Amino acid sequence: MYKRILLAYDGSKSGQKALLDCRDIAQWSQASVNLIAVTPLYMQVMGVEGGIYDSGLAEQEKEKYQGILDEGLRQLVSAGYQARGEVLLGETVDEITKYAKKIEADLIVVGHKHLDGWAARWWRGSVSKSLIEHAPCSVLVVIVH
Repeated sequence: MYKRILLAYDGSKSGQKALLDCRDIAQWSQASVNLIAVTPLYMQVMGVEGGIYDSGLAEQEKEKYQGILDEGLRQLVSAGYQARGEVLLGETVDEITKYAKKIEADLIVVGHKHLDGWAARWWRGSVSKSLIEHAPCSVLVVIVH
């Protein structure tokens, strides 16, 4: 039985579906829900050899993700669920797995949309696939076509 559920939430269609599924699981198992949104580290390219961290862009993205996270939390709280949330900064899979360990999550829930072309799949990679390999607990991947 799940007692602590972690939802990696981005507000997308697959994220919305994951939120709904997460609510059902939380109700069934009487679990607490933690939402996180992960914003990447933003670098300003300085040439072929590197870049510098762009704190201005990172702050704008953090505010954007905070709004998305607040909306997800509002939906859960208005439906009567106990939920907390936090915006994290870093590489998506690393941040999700670290947070799951921190809260001792029993289940991680993520949304996933199938990418159309092979180039898109190759370029972006799969957060879901990497997460399954590194997660400290069970992972539910909610698929939207």
